[in-house]
Amino acid sequence: MSEIEREAMEVDVVIVGAGPAGLSAAIRLKQINADLNVVLLEKGSEVGAHILSGAVLDPVGLDTLIPDWKDKGAPVTVEVTDDEFLMLTEKGGWRIPNWPMPPLMSNHGKYIVSMGQLTRWMAEQAEALGVEIYPGMACSELVYRDDGSVKGVVAGEFGKNADGTPGPAYEPGMELHGKYVLIAEGVRGSLAKHIASQFELCKGRDLPKFGIGMKEIWEIDPARHEQGKVSHLMGWPLGKNAHGGGFVYHAENNQLFLGLIVHLNYENPHLYPYMEFQRMKHHPKVAALLEGGKRVSYGARAVSAGGWQSMPKAVFPGGALLGDSVGLVNYARIKGNHNAMLSGIAAAEAAAEAIAAGREADELTAYEAELRSGAVARDLKPVRNVKPLTTRFGDKFGLMLAGFDMWTNSLLGFSVFGTMKHGKSDAAATGKAKDFPKIDYPKPDGKISFDRLTNVSFSATNHEESQPCHLQLKDPEIPIRLNLPEYDEPAQRYCPAGVYEVVEGDEGPRFQINFQNCVHCKTCDIKDPSQNITWTVPQGGDGPNYGNM
Repeated sequence: MSEIEREAMEVDVVIVGAGPAGLSAAIRLKQINADLNVVLLEKGSEVGAHILSGAVLDPVGLDTLIPDWKDKGAPVTVEVTDDEFLMLTEKGGWRIPNWPMPPLMSNHGKYIVSMGQLTRWMAEQAEALGVEIYPGMACSELVYRDDGSVKGVVAGEFGKNADGTPGPAYEPGMELHGKYVLIAEGVRGSLAKHIASQFELCKGRDLPKFGIGMKEIWEIDPARHEQGKVSHLMGWPLGKNAHGGGFVYHAENNQLFLGLIVHLNYENPHLYPYMEFQRMKHHPKVAALLEGGKRVSYGARAVSAGGWQSMPKAVFPGGALLGDSVGLVNYARIKGNHNAMLSGIAAAEAAAEAIAAGREADELTAYEAELRSGAVARDLKPVRNVKPLTTRFGDKFGLMLAGFDMWTNSLLGFSVFGTMKHGKSDAAATGKAKDFPKIDYPKPDGKISFDRLTNVSFSATNHEESQPCHLQLKDPEIPIRLNLPEYDEPAQRYCPAGVYEVVEGDEGPRFQINFQNCVHCKTCDIKDPSQNITWTVPQGGDGPNYGNM
């Protein structure tokens, strides 16, 4: 616990993160017991400001939480009308037939949504039930009881100088104490990472795996727009260099949601995920849609990809991890928002039951049991081998094996492969620069493709510059002494916002961190080959300000 004296607020449940998981937990707690005091803290300037997702939504979580969501005006209106999978070559490609795919892969009955807009609507529902939501409140520290259980969090610390000392306008923030603390920070959250280490939540579990997802929103020519159409792209431009794929979703108002997910277990340190995304847009099938259109937004975030075998234990003394803090994305379906909602509901039910029984600060074992045996398990277990199979055998043969495995899981309830391991961590997968060719990326044309810094301006990212850098180096010498000669310092390329630079000066190269550009994707915390970078929260409200991502 910090030496600084702070005011403390006692509540029943503290929730960190106003994404679909945290909001679902808040709503469900108040549905069960309106007298519960529930506080939800969000680091973004408003709910939705830091939310980025594809997104094609499976409404099962929303159906469970708010069955009459249509009548209540949820911004979930664009139902999928056409669902295609394309294997691209550099100049063409072909459509993969839908009929050999297991039913779980179908997107019919699903919706193209902006998760930013949906979480804003969910926040309205939560506040109507009496949930107290505080945006702009980054949670920087955990608070513990004498027995070691998690008691609460420190939120709303502002005004530190760049060296970490209190500035003239310093505000120490306050402690929020709860009978239970629910952590719903999303992928690679700083509190969740600390809790997982402290309570050994990953013991006996496979390594976590991740991708970097980059997304742009375009307004396109109405003549080229097909509202409700969903396209998933595989193959070019990644090919043998990396695994992953693109998406093109025709949303409402002639908007196109398009993006690329690059899995972070790629070996070639010269790979530049952002430029792979820009290159993808020049494929004839994508470029034809963008002709005459304009880009209106850009963002990026890490995506969990480990699935069932990588899920840590989700409970700890005093609270639980929700949503992507557990890693609940269905890799095959490219969906996780529904599981985030279901996890929030399950955690809320377990916490409400415990509080009603007079308990607090223990492990919510009922929640862990539900995750491992309920709807989330039924969604994730049948696809648990898709990621390791495609990683090991490639997009074509690996996809064939993955399809076979999903069919056997769906029809027979078991896999001939058992449960496969993922292998190396994404950081350890990075190869030495001398062993791989450099990749020549075409210069962005400024019409369809754009340089990183220009695109970052479309994320409305802002950080107060006098605060401490929230991207912390364990050893400041490693980037130049080790990463540069061994790996050509890949932080220059894997960051989708241009945060990291190697700058040449009179005394040789130096490593520069432009933390003002950070879009909070957490890729650096995952992919750095020396595991030298730790992502922490900046002061509340800073970061991207996404509109309808």
